[in-house]
Amino acid sequence: MLKRLLRTETGREVASRLLAALIRGLSRTIRWQVLNPEIRDEVFASDRPIIGAFWHNRIMLMSEIWQTGRPFAMLQSKHPDGRLIARTIEHLGIGDIEGSAGKGKGGAQAMRSMLRTLKEGIAVGLTPDGPRGPRMRAGAGIIALARMSGAPIYPVTWNVRRRRVLNSWDRFILALPFTRGVYIWGAPLSVPRDADEDTLEALRLELEKRLNDLCLEADRTLGTEPILPAEPEPAALA
Repeated sequence: MLKRLLRTETGREVASRLLAALIRGLSRTIRWQVLNPEIRDEVFASDRPIIGAFWHNRIMLMSEIWQTGRPFAMLQSKHPDGRLIARTIEHLGIGDIEGSAGKGKGGAQAMRSMLRTLKEGIAVGLTPDGPRGPRMRAGAGIIALARMSGAPIYPVTWNVRRRRVLNSWDRFILALPFTRGVYIWGAPLSVPRDADEDTLEALRLELEKRLNDLCLEADRTLGTEPILPAEPEPAALA
């Protein structure tokens, strides 16, 4: 019954408002520390649009890292779950780009929308392993977006001391209130417009490594059990 309700416009609107209020209220109970604040300050001081990259399992409180008046938009899938997340983040002041960064017609449309958004000076957020995984493995779409737009990719992550890790494909992190938390910004990654296939693949792997290193640092900082990436798909081993 709940799933049927969430597939309706009214149901999604009510649920998204409740979720947005919960996320905003929960974040205010957490004692946040920002690691690498000089990178954050560099981003906020510049008018240049950026691409923010973070894993799907850390999406819950990612909206709270963007503490600036500059516009920001996130790519969300057309799946009902994606639409619920999109409506929720809109109530948190973040724009929505509908689509998937994967291959096919939908991916091409999403790519055009993201390029247009960046050209308008709006930062874009992506989960390189979303919406279906494999967990903590970067797809090629975000690298292609950076190459075509010229925008740098900034890897970011967060963690909290008190949390629940769900038994989902991405090991989604559910933050609990009244605890310590960290946000970590990583150094930017730029993709040359004339990069060849080997260079693009090397940069994809570098982004994946940087994001996973940030997550390990976030876990070490707060003493939580690390969440490991999924095993590479067979094609990636060839």
